[in-house]
Amino acid sequence: MNTFPVTRSILNAKELGDYIISQYDLDNSTGCSLFRTGMNHTYMLTDNSTKHVLRLYCHNWRTKQEIEEEISLLLSLKEKGLDISHPVPDANGNYIQEINTPEGIRYAVVFSFAEGGKVRFIDEDTCFYIGTIMGKFHQATKSKTYKRINYNTEILTELPYQYANAYFHEDLPEMQYLKALGNDIKQLFKQIPLEQGVVHLDMWYENMAITNENEVTVFDFDFFGNGPLILDVAYFCKHLFIIEPNKEVYSKKVQAFINGYQSINPLSQQELNIIPHAAAAVFIFYLGVQSQRFDWSNIFLSENYLKMYVGRIQSWMKYQKY
Repeated sequence: MNTFPVTRSILNAKELGDYIISQYDLDNSTGCSLFRTGMNHTYMLTDNSTKHVLRLYCHNWRTKQEIEEEISLLLSLKEKGLDISHPVPDANGNYIQEINTPEGIRYAVVFSFAEGGKVRFIDEDTCFYIGTIMGKFHQATKSKTYKRINYNTEILTELPYQYANAYFHEDLPEMQYLKALGNDIKQLFKQIPLEQGVVHLDMWYENMAITNENEVTVFDFDFFGNGPLILDVAYFCKHLFIIEPNKEVYSKKVQAFINGYQSINPLSQQELNIIPHAAAAVFIFYLGVQSQRFDWSNIFLSENYLKMYVGRIQSWMKYQKY
């Protein structure tokens, strides 16, 4: 009988946990359980008193150098006192484990556990505070570049359109809309001077833990790279727009967030004006990710899904009067 190759395996939590315990000298009572699969696989490591998070990168998703750059960034942010989930070294001081799996080598990193929970509906004060957190992150990484992806318009709009085009015909109204919007974004990004730096590119409530005392810890820097800082600001604004059905309430919350951000890292009026298109650019990028890795992140990739996804972008742009 032939043994067929594997694209993505789900590792046994018990066996994986035993290996991690031996590498990190964790308490033998530590249990390992699969938390979720996705772009990467996440496991929870829990003993009687502490928790850690184990991220198992999917095969050929991130290179070892890209992960090393992520670790370098997080350790720098931790040193500067930012509230982030940080990597934890093993007993020998190593941060990356190489796991031999059926599909090939996969990398594993243990992170500190972010206390608190995910809060979908956040109040104005918390929006302001999150704005200050993002501003501090951008301030802490100003003038720095990492050996990671550079988020330019080719990466944000042109390549994602091509990835989506492999599944959806270019004559579809949604694809025509994306192509035209991508061209508009490209022209605007050429015309407007945008402050560059390090961006998280996925900073929203799903990647934040908030305690009852409104302490916020940011995690999941898997998509971080170099690019215009306004991308992070715009992405959070658009997610807030999707989450908050009452647009009067949304208006107050988003202004609180922007006020919080600008109290740390001021924005030019041109950057504020480009928020609608910057947010749309990030959402086009993620449609490309879903198209490129549909079996990992979106098993419902279909024309109906495309209509829903592009409809959200259109609703956002219409609200912004574009």
